[in-house]
Amino acid sequence: MAARNRSGSYYRFAAWLVVVVLVNVAGLTLFFRVDLTGSGVYSLSRASREAVANLSEPLTISVFFTKNLPAPHNGTERYLRDLLEEYGIHSNRHFNYRFFDVSPDEGDISDRARRNRELAQDYGIFPVQIQHIEHDEVKYQRAYMGMVFVHGDVVDKIPAITSTDGLEYTITSKIEKMSNKISALVGMQEPVSVTLAYTPALAGIAPHVRMDELAGIPERVEEIVSELNTKYYDRLAYDTVDPVADSLAVERYRRYGLVTLRWQSIRDRAGTELVPPGLGAAAVIVEQGGRFRTIPLIEVFSVPLFGTQYQLADMAAVGERIGAAVDGVMDINKKIGYLADRGTPPLQSGAALPGQPQGQEGLANFNRVVSENYSISEVYLGEEGIPDDIDCLIIAGPRERLSDWDLFQIDQFLMRGKSLAVFCDAFQELDLPQAQRGYQQGPVFMPVDTGLEKLLDHYGVTVERSYVLDRHCFEQQLPRMYGGGVQPIYFAPIIKNEKINGKLPFMRHVRALITVKSAPVRLQTGTLTASGLRGEVLFHSSDESWEMKDRIDLSPWAMQPPEDPSLMQSYPLAAVVSGPFPSWFAGRPVPERPVPVEEEEKDADAEQGAEIPADMISDVGAVIERGRPGRLFVIGTSEVLRNNVIDEEGAGISAVFVMNVLDHLNGRDAYAEMRGKTQRFNPLRDTKPGVKTFVKTFNIAGLPVLVVAFGAVVWGLRARRKRAIRAMFSR
Repeated sequence: MAARNRSGSYYRFAAWLVVVVLVNVAGLTLFFRVDLTGSGVYSLSRASREAVANLSEPLTISVFFTKNLPAPHNGTERYLRDLLEEYGIHSNRHFNYRFFDVSPDEGDISDRARRNRELAQDYGIFPVQIQHIEHDEVKYQRAYMGMVFVHGDVVDKIPAITSTDGLEYTITSKIEKMSNKISALVGMQEPVSVTLAYTPALAGIAPHVRMDELAGIPERVEEIVSELNTKYYDRLAYDTVDPVADSLAVERYRRYGLVTLRWQSIRDRAGTELVPPGLGAAAVIVEQGGRFRTIPLIEVFSVPLFGTQYQLADMAAVGERIGAAVDGVMDINKKIGYLADRGTPPLQSGAALPGQPQGQEGLANFNRVVSENYSISEVYLGEEGIPDDIDCLIIAGPRERLSDWDLFQIDQFLMRGKSLAVFCDAFQELDLPQAQRGYQQGPVFMPVDTGLEKLLDHYGVTVERSYVLDRHCFEQQLPRMYGGGVQPIYFAPIIKNEKINGKLPFMRHVRALITVKSAPVRLQTGTLTASGLRGEVLFHSSDESWEMKDRIDLSPWAMQPPEDPSLMQSYPLAAVVSGPFPSWFAGRPVPERPVPVEEEEKDADAEQGAEIPADMISDVGAVIERGRPGRLFVIGTSEVLRNNVIDEEGAGISAVFVMNVLDHLNGRDAYAEMRGKTQRFNPLRDTKPGVKTFVKTFNIAGLPVLVVAFGAVVWGLRARRKRAIRAMFSR
């Protein structure tokens, strides 16, 4: 009987052992993870899942990451492995990834690791220096932390992955960009022109300017383009020209912005002419469909005490620059238009664009951040108008009055189902001479009236002529010479989480914002309802806000909060409207298009033949009176696009908000959600003073009282139990 019981125990143990083994085997392939973070940081977004699930050609990701790195880089490696594993789960058969061993083995690098390092360097992945503390000593270590994407013949890379912030967004954006590149190359009607503009006479002055390799530029560039052509499916057409061969060539290539060198006759000590005087240039011009990029091959710079110096461009980097230029002219990314005339700030700092005031600060950081995901194209209403291939137009702080023809172009652009982003200012800051300022010591603020206001008002959005000031604002640290402390900048409100409309997908993970010199933006509910439009306010100022209107003075002593709390309230600062917009020009004739002077003279010279009566011509269908569903974003300031608000990396809260808005206008809400969820800024909600006092009092006195009360209850229960036991045995 005992033996039978022992054998039954053995059988049960064996059965449980088999179950445990099978569960572990099943767990290798059948498993799931639960992401408990509020924004889903550790799970793939919908856009990422769709990007790898829709791959049409093999995509291979090669990761070169040194093992056993100190914190926090070891956590970055683990996160990257988990992330790529998630991509693999949701991908189709075209996705593949691999980690290459580049780590030394017990202090000495193995042959396998050496070959992998050589492979990484062939792809352009080089080690970076990291810092860590070990045994109270600061040590430095060189480590590989990069990855390479190979999709067909298209290669891209991330040279250094030093943080997990925004890593999923970067990987997914590169996958989508590479897929779009292959589609663009396959469907390309005409090749991309890659032209070497090179003057052979430059070879004569090369030894005299310490650029001996200048003579070999044609062969080297041709070799670079030949290598690139294999990656671009032979869609590159290469040619060489001498841009200064004759006067016609000079005029043709002047628009490319070539840097030309002019030299005098070079003679030896005996007076014999070694190099005759001449003019030359060396650059690579990438062009297609009227779009071009110029890559100079000779860099000119000035060195103190030595004067002007000349240096040949790094030919190892020229190949990457040509590839980036080809991607730019191919318009692989979705195109966004930027209104570049009518007094808007230039996209680049340092030079004003045609029709813009000189010395105006550019939007270089904004341009750089947008260009990473979109092809941004400058639009001139006074010249060619708004191109048809643009789906979203940005109007940022125009200063000039827009003509009816300008407004007609903008109106009809929105009627075609496109998107419009308007960053309009209520006032223009003018630095007038002291004689014109009067009693006001600071700059003068003049109302801005461009004509856009009547368009927006017709669409159901009103931008008021005032500035919103807020107690909850940015605080400037004062220098010690001014007494130290902080100075509140009331015209720079900080928008807290509870004032942001988190119901909208692209605003869901935006935790905070900052605006500068913002005007209230109000939605006209009646107009929107009558037009069948839907409007949403994106964010409000705090409840301790007030307006400054009429006389604007942003000096600290003029911006003091009002003493009467009833004068404070929350103001809407940005809004988005979507739906079929009604045209402001419905039932009106098409405005006359201003004719440039050159065209007027040309028309006058060509004027001949009989005049056609006006009633013989009709313009049926010239005005789209009711548009297809489009989107309109309005904010009462253009200061949020300035370099002091948007950082270079595009990781700040304001940059994330602006990019999320552009994603929404271009139908990429999934990408906006993915970008926003990586934000690490999660501010706490504001707590009223009474609540703070209660929490402090409870922590100091309440918790001890609770402990004493709990102890008294336990003591009473124990005493009651003792009495019950004593009564039981006393019977």
